[in-house]
Amino acid sequence: MTDITLIDTIGKTPLVRVNRVLTAEAKANDVRVLVKLEMQNPGGSVKDRIAKNMIEDAERRGTLQPGMTVVEYTSGNTGIGLAMLCAAKGYKCIIVMPQLPPFEERYIVCRMFGADVHLTAPAMGMPGLKTYTEDLVEKNKDYFLVNQFYNEANPSIHYTTTGPEIWEQSGEKVDFFVTGVGTGGTATGTGKYLCEKNPNCKVVCVEPTESRVHLGAAHTPHTILGIGAGIPTHFLTQLAPDQPYAEGSRGHVSEFLSASSSESIEWATKLAQMEGIMVGPSSGATFKVAMDLAGRPEAKGKTIVVIAASHGIRYTAHPLWKNMKEEAKSALPQPPNMSKEEGVLFWDSSKA
Repeated sequence: MTDITLIDTIGKTPLVRVNRVLTAEAKANDVRVLVKLEMQNPGGSVKDRIAKNMIEDAERRGTLQPGMTVVEYTSGNTGIGLAMLCAAKGYKCIIVMPQLPPFEERYIVCRMFGADVHLTAPAMGMPGLKTYTEDLVEKNKDYFLVNQFYNEANPSIHYTTTGPEIWEQSGEKVDFFVTGVGTGGTATGTGKYLCEKNPNCKVVCVEPTESRVHLGAAHTPHTILGIGAGIPTHFLTQLAPDQPYAEGSRGHVSEFLSASSSESIEWATKLAQMEGIMVGPSSGATFKVAMDLAGRPEAKGKTIVVIAASHGIRYTAHPLWKNMKEEAKSALPQPPNMSKEEGVLFWDSSKA
């Protein structure tokens, strides 16, 4: 008999070692690479952690009360986590996302959890999402804006849960910590904890090559959902408020490295086919950077921990799945061939 609820299952995700997918340089360097499987949270991503903490923090403060509506602008995974939490707790929920085809799964999952979804003009980017959502909340006194990009309950949950989990699961040995930059909460909270435990730990943030805004570069379009919103994040900015965006460290963050849209797909595919770990494009990006680090001389014999933020099955409308979807369309014709005269085997994917 158990008394735990769905919400109680958030966190305490596995940390697993990978071997087959490592580059030759990583193997020659005898690097231990560990992947934190955040897709095993009940909502399918690392964002379940912050969704839970931001909602429960607001409840404790009294800024979120029964009968109110939870509202947030998001690239998707935080929206799913919030929609799930609101369903479990009985709140109405409005999720605001850009109207882009790769967001199809996010739209239908949020709707399945009972949330309403507002879609904004893609060309207006993150500033458009933010402005629309803030105006919406301003006009409705019973709406609560979660505000993940500025809500301190975001990095704090990574400091109190994600960081300690990784430290314990790794055997108290973390030399490099690699995470993507969405809100900056994971890098801020988890990175701070790990650097307190090991002052020599290198925290490495990953941006899309097409959007290296934390180095002062211009934002251009990319397909790595969940990272690279196109504006410097509040939490990482606050690590060194007076420091310009440029190459080098920022607070406890040692480096900002990058992966391109195509590299993120390449490495997400490799993780699925060589390790059985199905991840989204942002996790492909973080793993690509982990492999870059693993080939450095200073990584010899070290431990690299990588965040796998979300499950790959959530991205079937994304270019990550393009080749498989095209193959499946040929393999599974509509209408199906119902002939009994053409033998038993109709398709062999090895010969596609």
